[in-house]
This record gives sequence, structure tokens and C-alpha cells, in this order.
Amino acid sequence: MARSTFEGPILAGDNRFGPFRNVGYADLVQSVGLNIATTTANTANYGGASAGVFVKSNGIPNAQATVYTPNSASATLTATTVPADSATVYRGAVMYIPIGSKIVDIFVDIGVVTTFTSGSLTSVQVNVSNDYVAAAGTCTYAQTGVLTSPAVGRQSFNAFTATQLANQQATSTDIVGVNGNQSLSQIVFTIASINGTNVAITGGTYYFTLRYVQPDGNIGTTTTYPFGNFD
Repeated sequence: MARSTFEGPILAGDNRFGPFRNVGYADLVQSVGLNIATTTANTANYGGASAGVFVKSNGIPNAQATVYTPNSASATLTATTVPADSATVYRGAVMYIPIGSKIVDIFVDIGVVTTFTSGSLTSVQVNVSNDYVAAAGTCTYAQTGVLTSPAVGRQSFNAFTATQLANQQATSTDIVGVNGNQSLSQIVFTIASINGTNVAITGGTYYFTLRYVQPDGNIGTTTTYPFGNFD
């Protein structure tokens, strides 16, 4: 067993050079579990809070996260405004990955369907983007349907648009790095739970998993390949 911190992509294969190069990228995974009934930050499956308190899990356990408005031109961070709980309740998770990463797969699993103090769930939708996205908004990467009868289990996405497919090939620069830190892509999972009667949310368990690869930016382009020792 090992634990490592380093920069750059992970490549593996047995022909490093030449026309029969067979090096491939490692498949990287990040995951977050949210239990909306867990309201204490820095505990396992902490589910966030009203008025835009999403969570991040870049370790164990879940911590509070701020969703930032993507900005590739400036290192100044501006928090995105996420509405407080009302007839629609927003909860979510944030992941940070290397810029230009290729998204291989996204999983959204419901362990417990959203519950409220009274009434019933009208619908729930999960948006996957580089920023918070309101219910039925436009997503950078993926979006489930509006689930009027959500069930426990793995959820299906709407058909990917051409734009979403293109975005999945290379994630955007959303947070500019400073003081020696790398710039980042921000992946935001937004849960939009609609009750319609403005009652308090009491529970709901969601699991998000992101699979991606970090490309090697030193190995040329699709038309020009430098057969040198860049690995």
C-alpha cells in the first residue's frame, strides 16, 4: 500500500516511443457521499446546509465547500450565490480536478430519496457542471432528467448534447492557481429537490462518483507527435 502526492499524469505501458507506442492513462476517481440529515460539518457524509453550503470530500470526512463562479482570466475568487431553502432545496458537492482532464464517466446514485417535514417530493434533479446550476438549467457536463418518481439506485442521464460531449473531452479552467498552486477545474454536483410548499428538508442520501483521466500536455497534438523522452 502506498500514498503519493505528485504532479502530472500517470502513464503505463511497455512501448514508450515510436509508432507502436502503447502507453495509456490511469483512470482516476473521486467520490462524495451526502446524507442531508447529517448537519455537522467535517463528519462522514455531511450533507451541507441552506444558502449554498455545498460539501467537498478531498479527504475524509466531508467539509464545507464554497462554489466559485468560474473565471479563467483572474485569480480573484467570487462565490456563486446558491438560493436558501424554499420550495426548491439545493444541496451539492464540489470536486477539483486538473484542467484539461477528460471525463470518462459520471455516476449519480440515490441511497435514500429526499424527504421533507411534511408533504411529498414533487421532483428531484441532479446537475453536473462547472458551477451551481438551478433546476432545469443548462449544464456543462451532464444532467439527469426531472425525476418525478425517483427511486433508490443508479440514475440515468439525459442524452448528452454535442456541447456537453465536447466539454467532457477537456475540462475548463475555472479557478486560477496562485502562489505556486495549480489552476483547477471545478466539478459541481447540484441536487435540486422540489416540494413546492416551502417546507423543511429532513433527509436524503446521494452518492456521486467521477471518473477521469489527466492527459499529458507534453506529448504533442493530434497531428504532431514529438517522439522524445517526455514521460
